Amino acid sequence: MQRRDFIALLGGVFSWPSLAHAQHKAMPVVGWLGYFSPPANPGELWVHQGLRELGFVEGQNIISEYRWADFHYERLPALAADLVSRKVDLILTTGGGGSALAAKNTTSTIPIVFADVGDPVGFGLVASLARPGGNLTGFSALVVELTPKRLELLCELVPQAVAIALLVNNSGSELTKQHIRITQEAAHAKDIKLAILEATTEAEIDTAFASLGQLQPGGLVVAANTFFVGRREQIVALAARYAVPAIYWDSRFVAAGGLISYGTDIEALHRQAGIYAGRILKGEKPADLPVQQPTIFKLVINLKTTHALGLTVPPSILARADEVIE
Repeated sequence: MQRRDFIALLGGVFSWPSLAHAQHKAMPVVGWLGYFSPPANPGELWVHQGLRELGFVEGQNIISEYRWADFHYERLPALAADLVSRKVDLILTTGGGGSALAAKNTTSTIPIVFADVGDPVGFGLVASLARPGGNLTGFSALVVELTPKRLELLCELVPQAVAIALLVNNSGSELTKQHIRITQEAAHAKDIKLAILEATTEAEIDTAFASLGQLQPGGLVVAANTFFVGRREQIVALAARYAVPAIYWDSRFVAAGGLISYGTDIEALHRQAGIYAGRILKGEKPADLPVQQPTIFKLVINLKTTHALGLTVPPSILARADEVIE
């Protein structure tokens, strides 16, 4: 049978492109909404690992539609709306609460899995961790709760410090207020003075570090914030220029030359988000899957940076380190 005769037999309803499109739509389509740009978003690989554990392999029985905001929060609502207009089967968000909130504000029916939100209840994403309700579920990153532990580790590295600085993104968010409050309480308990540095732009990051000369803190705690992830090269370089020992929540800072990090194992978190996405694609409902908190944490230290700063790493920290960069 000739190709044109076959098409005529179908009454002209299908063309070859439309048949291909039908095959494409036969697979579940996952829409990705991320604050970062792809080079800064290794979470994509980890999520796919989790999906594969549930039997979903990209290009074989699942299709992905990627939308990256390239570090611009204001782009997220339009990107979310585009995914919804394409009728994806599920939306998976990365890069903090901003991405998840944009997705939530755009659809109340398409399932949404968030991979790394600091405070899902505080963001208004879910009613509670145990009973999220609605069309969202996912994983909390516990970014604020671990701040006192970071302060403690920094004090172990720099025991002579009488003052510590805290760098926050002064966005006015409740998460920032929590960071400041909990760090102030931890510093007060250790009888350490705390200086708050605020930055919402690249220029303000430069200004904040320039003020260290006058403040002369013994160390710096960088508060968890997605904006800072995108500026980690700048922050690490400034910490080296001003010779200030700094601790971060994300090991990517240490990989870029930062001193030390302690926080949630982001790789494990994203893999678990992929597993949740797979479970939902198999028929489970987001409302029935509780928001989970991380159980795996990583301590990473860069010995090159400790030597450059003239620091001696206590054996107690080395013994606890999950990764040491030499």
